[in-house]
Amino acid sequence: MNPTLYTYAVYTILSIALTVWVARTLHRNGRVFLVDVFAGRAELADSVNHLLVVGFYLINFGYVSLALKLAHPVDDAVGAVEALSNKVGLVLVVLGVMHFFNLFVFGKIRAHKRYDRARPPLPPTGYLPGAAPAPIAPTPTPGGP
Repeated sequence: MNPTLYTYAVYTILSIALTVWVARTLHRNGRVFLVDVFAGRAELADSVNHLLVVGFYLINFGYVSLALKLAHPVDDAVGAVEALSNKVGLVLVVLGVMHFFNLFVFGKIRAHKRYDRARPPLPPTGYLPGAAPAPIAPTPTPGGP
């Protein structure tokens, strides 16, 4: 069999295994974060978590498929290792970028939700000497003196 074909097979198997492992890890460990983002609504968090995993699989498997073709044929084991290193490394970079993008987006959502749930500020209980606010002039009433 052609060494290039072996390289394709190993690349595909490694890429799929890495994608499945990362997706399962993110799904399992991301639930707590999403429940917090969605204010304790576990059902909504689980639904979004599942949809994220499906999108993650679609994007990564699509990328793995598109990046399958090698730039040059593989003639020996050294060429196969170099090609696999390049291809699998790119898959890992894509997985990492997607992970950090998701963290960034949900971090922004989480910060916004926390701001919405924050208590309003309390009115001042006193003033420093010389820093008291100016008295407010009474508003004239229509038809008044």
